[in-house]
Amino acid sequence: MKILAVQNRKGIGDTVIFLPFIKAISEKYSTPIDILVRENSKAEQFLTDTKYINNIHILDRDDLSNGKHDGFLGALNLIKYLKNENFEKIFIFNSSLRFSLIARFAGIKKIFQYPLFNKNKQHITDTAQLFLKNSINIENFGDPTIEINKINTEDAKIKFNIDKNSLNILLGIGGSGPTKRIPSKTFIKLIEKTIEVRNCKFFLATGKNDEEQKILKEIINSEFGKFCISLDNLSIKETLPVIQNCNVAICNDTSFSHLSAALGVNTITLMADTPLIYGSYSSKMHPIIPDGETDVTHNTMGKDRINPDKIFKKFIEILN
Repeated sequence: MKILAVQNRKGIGDTVIFLPFIKAISEKYSTPIDILVRENSKAEQFLTDTKYINNIHILDRDDLSNGKHDGFLGALNLIKYLKNENFEKIFIFNSSLRFSLIARFAGIKKIFQYPLFNKNKQHITDTAQLFLKNSINIENFGDPTIEINKINTEDAKIKFNIDKNSLNILLGIGGSGPTKRIPSKTFIKLIEKTIEVRNCKFFLATGKNDEEQKILKEIINSEFGKFCISLDNLSIKETLPVIQNCNVAICNDTSFSHLSAALGVNTITLMADTPLIYGSYSSKMHPIIPDGETDVTHNTMGKDRINPDKIFKKFIEILN
């Protein structure tokens, strides 16, 4: 049986969040599931070893309508492509009439989709859970999980001299926007407090954005830089085995927080300016919110109020 799941939200985080629903479909029908995702989901970087995922198909659409699946001709291209794949069932995690029509014209017999024309105020996880409950009677969902080759994990231990007698900590210091990037001084203070109690090595994960690089350099050039290893020259696929070897992750709201939690690493999520659900949907996530707040959402603007003492306290709780 060939089954396709369509998840057309942007980014790594949204792709990871939907993995429990894709896995649940796979378990329901006892077969790996194909997925249709956007290129910026980077799914090919982190899902190729995950057994409940079969093939990864890229939806070529962008904000400038330049993709081969954009517009009327793009819809025809996608119809032709899906028809050649001969899918028997499709699960569409959105309310788009466009995708509904594409699935029908592609000849897919069993089409399951969110209610049409009902996009506003959809909760990212609750809506998906209700969709699968109502469509195929699935009610139980676990945490997102991704799998990587064990050989790569062992190779990373050797390459990065990862010692099991030390605490290996991922610091996800990047972020998709400036309001999500916690200042370097917060991480430096955390490093200082941590090495006072344990022998630690810190792996710094970030992108190539100028501001992210500035934060990276400020940490590397501090007196604690000798405890740090930068991962910014690695691809996501190359970074995953390093993350798998970490005891704890401490991350901004960035792709690394989603990936580390999905790899089973307890992850402290620093939620400065994003709805709290993005840092709390997994049991492996332990959110820290800005001082003076009881919740976090867009425009909380709390990156300077993330307290390193609170991070350290949560860190010790996890270790214990």
